[in-house]
Amino acid sequence: MADHRYRILNVFTQERGALTGNPLCVFEDGSSFDTATMQAIALQFNLSETTFILPSSVASARVRIFTPRYEMAFAGHPTLGTAQVCRALGLGGNSLRLEMNAGLIAVEADGARWTLTAPAQTSREFTGSSADLAAALGLEQRDIGMRPLWVRAGTEQLIVPLATPEAVLRAVPRAEAFAGLQSADGPAMAYVFAPSGADRVLSRFFFPQGPAILEDPATGSATANFGGWWLAMQRPLPAALKISQGQLTGRPSTLYLQIDAERRIRVGGDVAQLGSGTIRLA
Repeated sequence: MADHRYRILNVFTQERGALTGNPLCVFEDGSSFDTATMQAIALQFNLSETTFILPSSVASARVRIFTPRYEMAFAGHPTLGTAQVCRALGLGGNSLRLEMNAGLIAVEADGARWTLTAPAQTSREFTGSSADLAAALGLEQRDIGMRPLWVRAGTEQLIVPLATPEAVLRAVPRAEAFAGLQSADGPAMAYVFAPSGADRVLSRFFFPQGPAILEDPATGSATANFGGWWLAMQRPLPAALKISQGQLTGRPSTLYLQIDAERRIRVGGDVAQLGSGTIRLA
């Protein structure tokens, strides 16, 4: 029986606090696991995502990402946390390319701060009413800002501008109404945000899990999609935003969004390893 090594990291930490950011489990070598075992291990750890590092002929490593219920083609905090483990394993230095199901993702580091370049984004209009959207988010119609959009920079999500930071904090999604929001991929995931100062943004991210609506403490893929919304709205470029997320989950997090004059979207944050261990499967 072999021991399988894993590491526990926090990604998008706030001021590099040990117990801030979004937790992640990374298995150093997933080559001995089949898909069903990977999925079962992700359920065992029961974090928002667990990743498995595999050999790649076209990148520094291949990475598979699993929630406790399903595999994901791309997600932000698993990408950044796995990149740090790849560097520690000698699979690359401060510049890596990771092969995801969504394609090749470029990742760069400056110390413990990792930044990914998001896949090319697409967007489409949200055709529902602002009243229905407000009801799904547990808000008033006047809280919904200008032009929510479905955006995909790896994973399609609904990007919803709100009128004030207070509205962001007041959102309490209603599961039955939320279920009526359907993305091109199936059940909807919603990112709500509002400016909270000069180049500052307050955000929250909601996603369904079974009959419940859960909140994520830090969401790199949604931050990339927010960048896609910024481009679709023809906001000024270049842009650099500091985003606060997770305060109502007990896991305050900080994400950095950069959009350059060439319309490239980059999402960054600080990564901290919390511990490591092994499992043995009989």
